[in-house]
Amino acid sequence: MLESRAAELLKLLVERYIQDGQPVASRTLSRAGGLNLSPATIRNVMADLDDLGFVSSPHTSAGRVPTQRGYRYFVDSLLEPEGLADEQQQQIVRELLDRAENTEELLQTTSSVLSSLSRMAGVVTTPRRNIAVLRRIDFLPLSERRVLAILVVNQRDVQNRVVSVDRDYSARELEVLANAINQHYAGCDLLVLRQQLVDEVSATQREVNDTLRSALEMTERALGHPDPQQDYVVAGGSNLFSFQELGDVSRLRKLFDALDHKRDLLSLFDQCLQAEGMQIFIGEESGYRVLDECSVVTAPYHLQGEVAGVLAVVGPTRMAYSRIIPLVRATARALGHSLADE
Repeated sequence: MLESRAAELLKLLVERYIQDGQPVASRTLSRAGGLNLSPATIRNVMADLDDLGFVSSPHTSAGRVPTQRGYRYFVDSLLEPEGLADEQQQQIVRELLDRAENTEELLQTTSSVLSSLSRMAGVVTTPRRNIAVLRRIDFLPLSERRVLAILVVNQRDVQNRVVSVDRDYSARELEVLANAINQHYAGCDLLVLRQQLVDEVSATQREVNDTLRSALEMTERALGHPDPQQDYVVAGGSNLFSFQELGDVSRLRKLFDALDHKRDLLSLFDQCLQAEGMQIFIGEESGYRVLDECSVVTAPYHLQGEVAGVLAVVGPTRMAYSRIIPLVRATARALGHSLADE
């Protein structure tokens, strides 16, 4: 923990840098109201913060800017989130309820609202289709090497899938395969089950249990794979052009490529689905180089009491966290309510 004087100066520096986007000089801090610190004292404290890695000095300026560590300390220990204005809350609810007629439009509208109010990029993952539990599965033979998979999901949702197979199966064989899946996997969340099938199909290649292997392979085909283009929707990527620190064309191209092709962000959002509450990734904390100069503020949204997906604002590390955090939280809550009303 920083001592109070250093913490106060770091807070002022981060807030000033977020506001102006320019390195902050000690002289600027000395003019801030209510400090009662001499310029010499401020210079000494700033030198200490520099040594501790909370701030750094760009080569072209005598001022200092926050480092990733400085932002993290600011967010965790010094941040005072703003209350979301009633007008903004009403706008979020109004946009989500009035303009969206189905889930697809609702997600697109939500990402657009996030983008508009944050002036950055807004991202919303599609609701997990596996907010559902497999109760049982049955296989029935069809002609031409096809099998009808009948999935009973939750209590009453019956889903039929036609699966192409490598040979003809008798009704008795398919009954044995279905019994193997029901015995091992009935009651599983479909998201967990889908990943388990991928892992265990590979693992059982080395084992003698041909029945379970065949059952796993057939069930994996029946569940299918989500369309990667439907995993999330994004709006407002062009807003990132307005931030000087993201102005490098090569860096922006890679970031847009990640947003469009959904490579790194999907893995990041998968982590958020397993976590509790809001998650804030600053710079290199995301683990993906393309996001090294960005921050990602995420919040889960809920449906039927379960985490259904994640929404996020993606912007530079110099984002107004005090404004973005309550915005993301309120939008996640509104999206969950809107989905429940459908």
